[in-house]
Amino acid sequence: MGEVLLVLGAEQLATPQGTGAQGGAQLGRLQVIERGGLAVRGERIVAVAEGGELERRFPSAKTLRLDGGTLVPGFVDAHTHPVFAGTREEEFELRTRGASYVDIAKAGGGILSSVRGVRAAGKEELLALLLRRLERFLELGTTTIEAKTGYGLTFEDELKCLEVIDQANRSQPVECVPTFLGAHDYPPEFRERPEAYVDLLVEDMLPRIAETGLARYCDIFTESHVFGLDDSRRILERARELGFGLRLHVDQLSQLGGAQLAADLGAASADHLEYCSAEGIEALAEARVVPVLCPLVPLYLRIDQEAPARRMIDAGLAPALATDFNPGSCMAQSLAEVMSFGALRYSMSAEECLNAVTLNAAASLSLADERGSLEVGKRADFVHLDQPNYRHLCYELTRNPVRTVAIAGKVAFER
Repeated sequence: MGEVLLVLGAEQLATPQGTGAQGGAQLGRLQVIERGGLAVRGERIVAVAEGGELERRFPSAKTLRLDGGTLVPGFVDAHTHPVFAGTREEEFELRTRGASYVDIAKAGGGILSSVRGVRAAGKEELLALLLRRLERFLELGTTTIEAKTGYGLTFEDELKCLEVIDQANRSQPVECVPTFLGAHDYPPEFRERPEAYVDLLVEDMLPRIAETGLARYCDIFTESHVFGLDDSRRILERARELGFGLRLHVDQLSQLGGAQLAADLGAASADHLEYCSAEGIEALAEARVVPVLCPLVPLYLRIDQEAPARRMIDAGLAPALATDFNPGSCMAQSLAEVMSFGALRYSMSAEECLNAVTLNAAASLSLADERGSLEVGKRADFVHLDQPNYRHLCYELTRNPVRTVAIAGKVAFER
């Protein structure tokens, strides 16, 4: 059976519950146990209860003794772009002087700037950079990330990025769920013939990536200046035929109708959604697509438009919150800060925010049956915070409260 480890000494344990995304009123419901703790056997949680009860049930168990604070599930970041070489601080400066995201992209910056960096970098360099970023995610309490490619835009360079993600999964504890984002933009060699790049994606790149087995999802940037609705549908339908799960960047910069497309295709997630319409919300709710919202991105892009999170929740949707960590539009990795901005910008409660960075984020990655909450049978991914209760995650801004992180029952980080 294996030895039991008791995790004791926290002032509070707070967790969502369930094996699927929680929407509407359920989003605001947590199990909160004062002086709660965990019993862990191997990688799995075998009991969740008040600490004294656990000591009575498992008198001979080993103990990980915490010094107060709060226990919560490991954070899950459902939207990141972590494989890149080179940063784009000059674009940040341009935006502070009034340039828009599309202006910078049309001038050859934006995504294409990162494409140049990835194409010039070898696997060893990209892996070293990714591993440093994963260390930072871990220190901030994130135990699982969705990791997109999208800065290669050739088969060889996209494959290089997927191989780097695969190597990272073999060499450190934070799990990266790999997503192929070959439809992130048109590469420079196809700028004058974008239809040829769509053909290449559908007829060559997607089948070859599928053969490698290195990507679980296919994503696309659906906007008027990149992939329109018709091309997006064609690419995603082919991806679905090949066995990929579907994720979409939609309605971020304009009300194009991408949310309805995500719903029609039965996507796992529809991401960003700042310009999502009432019809889009209705379609997502009917199709039970998880909206992955990125509240730091409008701040970075200096735009006022916010995703209609409150209307989504009231319509029964089950949003996740994510960083969208990337070198251009969100150079930030802290889901605790994302929670603060979820509360401040979206009027979400602390309970809703915690659910959105744990269980709902895991659900968008088809992982909610084994992580995203502290429940019997689930993998023992937990974070110990030096805060008196879970509400401080939204209340405090800029300070990292993480003291201890465990993944699959093993301590992976201690401050």
